[in-house]
Amino acid sequence: MGKSQELYVRAKKIIPGGTQLLSKRPEQFLPDYWPAYYKKAKGCRVWDLDDKEYVDASYMGIGANTIGYADDEIDGAVKAVIDAGSMTTLNTPEEVALAERLIAIHPWADMARFARSGGEAMMVAVRIARAATGRDVVLFCGYHGWHDWYIAANLSSDSALDGQLLPGLKPAGVPRHLKDTSFPFNFNNKAEFQDLLLKYKDKIAAVVMEPIRNIEPEEGFWECVHTETGKNGIALIIDEVTAGWRLNLGGAHLLYNIKPDIAVFAKGMSNGYPMAAVIGKKKYMDAAQDSFISSTYWTERIGPAAALATIDKMERDKVQEHLVKIGKIVQDGWNTIAKKTGLSIHIGSIYPLSHFDFQDKDPLVLKTLFIQEMLGRGYLATNSFYCCFAHTEDVVRQYLGVVEEVFSLIKKSIDENTSAKLLKGPVCQSGFKRLN
Repeated sequence: MGKSQELYVRAKKIIPGGTQLLSKRPEQFLPDYWPAYYKKAKGCRVWDLDDKEYVDASYMGIGANTIGYADDEIDGAVKAVIDAGSMTTLNTPEEVALAERLIAIHPWADMARFARSGGEAMMVAVRIARAATGRDVVLFCGYHGWHDWYIAANLSSDSALDGQLLPGLKPAGVPRHLKDTSFPFNFNNKAEFQDLLLKYKDKIAAVVMEPIRNIEPEEGFWECVHTETGKNGIALIIDEVTAGWRLNLGGAHLLYNIKPDIAVFAKGMSNGYPMAAVIGKKKYMDAAQDSFISSTYWTERIGPAAALATIDKMERDKVQEHLVKIGKIVQDGWNTIAKKTGLSIHIGSIYPLSHFDFQDKDPLVLKTLFIQEMLGRGYLATNSFYCCFAHTEDVVRQYLGVVEEVFSLIKKSIDENTSAKLLKGPVCQSGFKRLN
């Protein structure tokens, strides 16, 4: 075991769940062998505690680093405000500048509030919607965080959230009286959505959705959502935490002609520095003054400075065009290599958030084997590839060359029924599971 793996053994004894984020658990990748900790990072490369160098061809900071690690320009903006004082009794002018910038990019919005993470920003948006409408019920589609309003859906059924990206989430610790305050429906399922509207119409405060994730919206779906939320006085909240700042400057909803009342941003808007925003129409956002929504570290200076520098760079360097181009190269490459090697996979999601699944038997075994073999060849890789500006065409071509080598190995292991035998350790986990 290396230093990173040894440190994780210690961490599991004193940190419940081992890490602060489920998506960074080594068990989600390669149990016992994944390098859990890093010493430094630059561009799209990461060095672990043993100074082993890897190309990050996986999640790039779980989608936070749209530009790349340790970008000189953005880090320079952050260092400047640190030197000038990142927190005082007074407010930072950068938050006004950022609010103005976000509203200029999203002309439908009138006001902005800030937080420092996607989950808490979603909680703020739901609180605002409930305060503005005087109603309690939330309908949602997709994954929107760990807070009580969302996990409450599983109080009625332990499997209610299983179809919403992350299965196995239990409502432990969520007050039972929140039962029947949140209800999920499936993307593109107008009938399911309308049934919930009919049942809870006068109680619904908000409909919460991502603009797009793994599948394209069907014709008429968003028109139905717009019509029903508008005529029933329901706030339409668009969760841009994951999709935002990847397909275009701003939110993906701008490309799909989605007309929200509130939109939420985080992750990629500040290239790895904590920052989140809730923007919306005045009729809803004004309600934030009637509800106590306040936090000391929402007033620090680093987050807004990083966001402003990141947005400047995105606009000047056409970052989104690069992310889409690189993502298409990756997806086309996966498809070509799979056909060439005879491996059966399913490819999906938008180009900057590319994803594939093995279609043969024991997909988790094959996923684990893929991660193991890519790691041994110098890549932090899984069945997802989140593009960043530092992923050049050369980097991606080299990555695809290694993928072809590993896909060939995996296909041979399937034909010879040796996939599980080639694993050095346990199979990776899927969804939420308690660590022993």
